[in-house]
Amino acid sequence: MKDVYILAIETSCDETSVSIIKNGEEEISTIVLSQIDIHKKFGGVVPEIASRNHVENITIVIEECLQKAQMKVEDMDAVAVTYGPGLAGALIVGVEAAKTLAMIYDKPLIAVHHIAGHIYANRLEKKLKFPLICLVVSGGHTEIIYMKENYSFEKIGGTLDDSVGESYDKVARVIGVPYPGGPVIDKYAHIGKHTYNLPVPLDDDSYNFSFSGIKSAVINLVHNEKQRGNEINVYDLARSFEDVVVDILTKKTMRAVNEYNVKQLLVAGGVSANRWLREKLKQLCDKENVELVVPEFKYCTDNAAMIGAAAYYMYLDKRFSSLDLKIKPTDKIN
Repeated sequence: MKDVYILAIETSCDETSVSIIKNGEEEISTIVLSQIDIHKKFGGVVPEIASRNHVENITIVIEECLQKAQMKVEDMDAVAVTYGPGLAGALIVGVEAAKTLAMIYDKPLIAVHHIAGHIYANRLEKKLKFPLICLVVSGGHTEIIYMKENYSFEKIGGTLDDSVGESYDKVARVIGVPYPGGPVIDKYAHIGKHTYNLPVPLDDDSYNFSFSGIKSAVINLVHNEKQRGNEINVYDLARSFEDVVVDILTKKTMRAVNEYNVKQLLVAGGVSANRWLREKLKQLCDKENVELVVPEFKYCTDNAAMIGAAAYYMYLDKRFSSLDLKIKPTDKIN
């Protein structure tokens, strides 16, 4: 079979990224232009600023990606792009760029769901073995997905309020850690000890999660301690918070692995970079003789390589989009 090269574009939030992926598994070239330093002073992503920066940089990033690979758009078999979910203004930039390239160079256009991209980032590491369970943990999503085959997504549980990544960032803000706070909380947790008593969120028989309660508990704890004139040990609080969150994530995920009788567990999304989550899942998967697949750190956060990996299987099925493709900022994966 002929090799398939896909030019992929990802602009769902604050990273402008373009990648060339071969056969859905080999990264030829990837460029990621992050806006973290721009948004850090605001304590989070400002949508208008994000979209403006995408507009300014999208053509530069496309050209740089092609130059790095020493390839041309003419060499591509298709153009893929994230159509949702994400920030509306940011998504529009990527979608319009992809539609323009597809039209000018007469290439098939492939619309990829952002979460499908995160899941298929794992394909850049290992072959997927179906059926499988995927734990999606990011700044906007916390879901347990069952896949019986390629591009079959059954959501069996998810957050009822805050995502786990959002909860990390909010807790970080409360204790004075600058944006993005999640990685710093993880770092602090490895230094501190579990000394603060925090509630276990939604510890029931469902596969759903709820992180608003533990977030509120941290806010109240910090406020009350300050009122009493006590100093918060940020390292111990980070460890106490992370222990509770990781325990409930792993508990429900492993229950799904056993109930659905799968032999492979994927982790996807920005929070898949969390070291304690990785360590805990590795321990549990080894015990249950289940293969754990997690992306390289560079594939955990938003990137176009994951979009190219996911798009390959849509290419094989000829699941192409027309040039009137519209963004879907709140689209669900199933």
